[in-house]
Amino acid sequence: MNSSLILNISRFIMLVLAQVIIFNNVNFYGYINPYIYILFIAFFPVRDNRLTLIFVSFLIGLTIDMFLDSGGMHAAASVFIAYMRPLLLRWSFGTLYEHQTIRFTTIDFGPKISYLILLTFAHHLVLFTLEFFSISKTILILQKTLFCGIFTVILSIILSIIFSRKTK
Repeated sequence: MNSSLILNISRFIMLVLAQVIIFNNVNFYGYINPYIYILFIAFFPVRDNRLTLIFVSFLIGLTIDMFLDSGGMHAAASVFIAYMRPLLLRWSFGTLYEHQTIRFTTIDFGPKISYLILLTFAHHLVLFTLEFFSISKTILILQKTLFCGIFTVILSIILSIIFSRKTK
């Protein structure tokens, strides 16, 4: 078996388990939850097939939905960010993305943070729009997107620093 495949499968399992066992039980002020499973989508290898990413994003979202009984909201939000990922990569990394030379372990910290912020807020906006699905709840949707997004970005940065391997 390919070592990249084994690494991605283990990331998938570890992030789902961490989300379900640990982070779903973190609840600040009644409505701030981190959704760190999106790190799998964020750091999926750039050179791999886009359809594979969209399918695997659907699987990770569906797995989270099964544990949270959330009716497909996480799957939809995950597929959305997987679909938007090339645009977000191009916007955050520019020519590195154009030449397919992005390696998340060797890129600078600034573009990585902007990429995580864009990806997280896109995911959360779709997720909470689907959760409340009402124009009258727009302020609540934006509020949850902002606060959960900030918390998720902070945890994602901490986790990516802890588990990164610098190979320059």
